[in-house]
Amino acid sequence: MARLWGMTTTMNAPERDQPSRWQALVFAGKAWAHRAARTARELTSGPRKLERKPVSREGRVLASSDTPLFSTSSDAEFALQAGKIQNLRRIAAALNGLVIPAGEVFSFWANVPRPTASRGFAPGRELREGCIIPSIGGGLCQLTNSLYGAALDAGFEIVERHAHSRRLPGSMAEAGRDATVFWNYVDLRFRASVDAQIEVRLTRWMLKIAYRTRTDVEPLPTPKATVTAAPPAGPEAESCETCGVTSCFRNPAAISLPKKPATAWLVDAFMPEHDDYIREHRSETDTMLTPINSRRYGIGPYQWDSAGFARVIDFPLFTAQRSLHSRRLATQGPTRQRALLAMDEQLAALYEKNVPYTALHVVVSQNLLPFLWRSGALGGRSFDVLMTRLPLASIESQLDQAAKAWPEAKMLTDFRADPELLELESEALAAADHWLTPHSAIANLAPKCTKPLPWRLPKSQLRKRGDRIVFPASTLACKGAWELRTIARRTLMPLTLTGPVIEGREFWAGCNAIPAGADWLANAAAVALPAWVENQPRRLLAAVAAGIPVIATPACGIHDLPGVTVIPEGCVDSLAAAISALE
Repeated sequence: MARLWGMTTTMNAPERDQPSRWQALVFAGKAWAHRAARTARELTSGPRKLERKPVSREGRVLASSDTPLFSTSSDAEFALQAGKIQNLRRIAAALNGLVIPAGEVFSFWANVPRPTASRGFAPGRELREGCIIPSIGGGLCQLTNSLYGAALDAGFEIVERHAHSRRLPGSMAEAGRDATVFWNYVDLRFRASVDAQIEVRLTRWMLKIAYRTRTDVEPLPTPKATVTAAPPAGPEAESCETCGVTSCFRNPAAISLPKKPATAWLVDAFMPEHDDYIREHRSETDTMLTPINSRRYGIGPYQWDSAGFARVIDFPLFTAQRSLHSRRLATQGPTRQRALLAMDEQLAALYEKNVPYTALHVVVSQNLLPFLWRSGALGGRSFDVLMTRLPLASIESQLDQAAKAWPEAKMLTDFRADPELLELESEALAAADHWLTPHSAIANLAPKCTKPLPWRLPKSQLRKRGDRIVFPASTLACKGAWELRTIARRTLMPLTLTGPVIEGREFWAGCNAIPAGADWLANAAAVALPAWVENQPRRLLAAVAAGIPVIATPACGIHDLPGVTVIPEGCVDSLAAAISALE
């Protein structure tokens, strides 16, 4: 017995006529002849490639279709289902947002790339010669079936459509609402009656397509669905993965396909807490993608433990270029922030091309998340997020509050990310299975989906306390420099500065402040960081490990560690009281 598209079929392997290599060669020759003929016919008069625009939410939905991505949980048929989903991702990226002007003919093959392995397509299900075989680009008919059925419901004129040669139990062919395609001569074409736009996306479990009007017009009356006659019943197609005909020339490739899904770990900037989590949860079938395998080459800051993976993929040339570019940028400011976001997008694109199609679960660094969400690379997959900072929307909210408290601090308002990026990240974070973070402020934003991780404290000996307040950051308003300066000028307390003074050369004038030496904790009575934003409180962790009291805000994310006094952001009086309590 074999389970095919969720239905049980009986195998009679010895009774079936087996396809031969000669038949496959003849089929390929005929296909290329048809392709050449169609290309020649349409050199000057074929349908044009249509324009893509961001999906408009102002119009109305003319018709839609939701179909499940998975038809069976059988290990034996896992690989071709995973391949199909990968192929749907690639085509969805080409079709989502496509604008079809009224009266224009939409052609499937005019608007999507030819399915090849070099373009990121994978082996999926293809119905050929009575069998379901592995084929690069296979499985696209789930999308064309949906496009065709919704086009009928929207009242579009069907210009070209081809039914499948066999009925699969439970398929749309039984209702006459299927449309098969085969590059480039078996096409799906229809003419829109109004200005319309295609929306195509993959959720974790579903393929969703919709036709939307481009403007807020009254939708057309839903016509009675046009149903064509189903093809005659015949022998049900068998799957190469499960048919049992071991003498068939296609059998070795089919039975060697993976049987189990894997996880892809998409990492970037190193965090020891995330590294601990990966080491504990990785599997020998998993893949890691990292900018450079620093553990292997002994260079670079990406010290992820890369042992124990089936494959580690890195990008040394890109990493070298990114490092060089980053060093040429200013230490702060909007130019630097825009450049860093652009480099995140470039790395996300490299990762997307190299994620194995069998990886149905992804663990991804947060800086890459909005770009992978926009491209559709996370469609049909579950995913967790390695949270490296507050969400962009939360960071900007914090900066807006700080700017109200200190309007003269111009750097608080010098950069805001593109609103689209904030929306993309918010959507992706809402769809994630889990947020992985040791940062308590991040965890408090989504307590139900957060997996809290313990902070990794550095090894340190307990230190003798001195009389100086240490400011463990660059002099920036977002790190609480203005609040600390107010107290320092008022009390003339001894202050140690550990980072560059970016707010202005004379910022600490009137304060008893000196730069830190090599031992930045020397003579520290406490470490104070009244930050509005602090994503990586490493020096605060070092102070905790050394037994030095810490004064921090909730934004620092370490409220549950011993020796930490938490004060509200922007509250000078609370900061003064916490410092006074040290005496």
